Amino acid sequence: MSLQYGMPLTLGQVAPDFEAETTEGRIRFSDWARDAWVVIFSHPKDFTPVCTTELGEAARLKPEFDKRGVKVIGLSVDPLDRHAAWAEDIADTQGHALNFPMIADPSRHVSQLYGMIHPEADPSVTVRTVYVLDPARKVRLTLTYPPSTGRNFHEVLRVIDSLQLTDRAKVATPVNWQPGGDAIILPSIPDEDAKARFPQGWKAERPYLRWVKVD
Repeated sequence: MSLQYGMPLTLGQVAPDFEAETTEGRIRFSDWARDAWVVIFSHPKDFTPVCTTELGEAARLKPEFDKRGVKVIGLSVDPLDRHAAWAEDIADTQGHALNFPMIADPSRHVSQLYGMIHPEADPSVTVRTVYVLDPARKVRLTLTYPPSTGRNFHEVLRVIDSLQLTDRAKVATPVNWQPGGDAIILPSIPDEDAKARFPQGWKAERPYLRWVKVD
């Protein structure tokens, strides 16, 4: 029987629930995620050089994810025993041991459910996918990298900072925004409402382009 390939998840979609074996035991995803933000990212297979560097970097940055209330979980289509051996290599070569669960998905169940297999690229392994989910398990960011290009986890953190700020303050963030930079008042908020929401005032370059400092 041929594999059925799922469509990649799209923005606003509720990420499907699943059960899976991981390096930290069997989980039901919804129970594990609870009310946290989640980064779930896939790897084509174990013992791949680019993914080895990525997992080491994600482990190094885990305190940054923790500060933001974000849980991190990886996925590879290889079985659990290979994950354990790969984890030793990651710690040895990258200087940071895995400190978050890695899903073992040899059946491709989760990979297909989340649309992480792109058959035109390779029907047997996952592409390098990143999903950021909010506490309601809604998809807030999707990234798909080519096999030859390692992910930028600082960009993932930057987007999470933006999402958390914009959810809280009802603003948008401009090009190349970094935490602490000016934000933009949403066009859907009229000036009268903006005066109550942003008593510190703002700078209007155009009626639709109002710059504001928010904490």
